[in-house]
Amino acid sequence: MGANELEIVNIRLIKEPSLYSEELLTTPEAVLRLMSKELSTYDREVLCVLNMKTNNQVINMNVVSVGSLNAGLVTPREVFKSSILSNAASIIAIHNHPSSNTQPSREDFRVTERLAKCGDLLGIELLDHIIIAGETGQMYSFKQEGKLGKNGRVNDDLCR
Repeated sequence: MGANELEIVNIRLIKEPSLYSEELLTTPEAVLRLMSKELSTYDREVLCVLNMKTNNQVINMNVVSVGSLNAGLVTPREVFKSSILSNAASIIAIHNHPSSNTQPSREDFRVTERLAKCGDLLGIELLDHIIIAGETGQMYSFKQEGKLGKNGRVNDDLCR
């Protein structure tokens, strides 16, 4: 390659085999039905993003991060990469707590706020962040609990 040559790259979405139905996800319970079996099999924290159409139909699911027993590395860059490539209108973030405790940690609040703010900037709304508790089938929905506000605000003092 010469000193003045500029490489051209292509960025493409690579589709994997389908896992899920075409059910519209209008409630946290619908998300739980869709994702709980998948996330209950992990012994470490896993964060996924569901990329959504404007009518709340799932375009695809992307595993963003596989962490440790009680933590995971989550950056908006990785979360929104598949959303942009999928032309998603919105996303739902989902992660598991292998301990079966549904209570969000301080870091869960911080990540949720950061994703909501970044999504607001990108025009890709964070509809919800759902924590699925191990194999119990219980969940915590930031939206349902009234913790996820508009314009990237998480309604809780824990994230400060």
